[in-house]
Amino acid sequence: MHGELYGTARKRLEEIMNSGVDAILDIDVQGAMQLKEKLPGGVYIFILPPSLEILRERLEQRMANVKEEIEKRLAVALEEMKKYLEYDYVIVNSIFEDAFKELESIIIANRARVEQISSEWIKENFFK
Repeated sequence: MHGELYGTARKRLEEIMNSGVDAILDIDVQGAMQLKEKLPGGVYIFILPPSLEILRERLEQRMANVKEEIEKRLAVALEEMKKYLEYDYVIVNSIFEDAFKELESIIIANRARVEQISSEWIKENFFK
């Protein structure tokens, strides 16, 4: 959507997932939905700006590009925001430190999900 082509190799993602390391991917909605379909088990977090006006200000501060590029990015962002219900969590990035704490909390909570513990480990340690 942004005129760029990026990709994360499936094999590499599977290696990371199987190693027990948390992988955090910064991907657009299209990429997230493809990943969700092909590699179930991920946790999907949609990060929203506090408002469209603040998003515009942030883009203007970051980008020395022409106004047309900023308008294009805003239009894409609005379309992507319509898909937030397809995610597991939403974080509103008003204050970076608070948004980061929310992200950290989601990661920690996901590590404690029942699916994350090996039934073999339970059997070995409690039901010999």
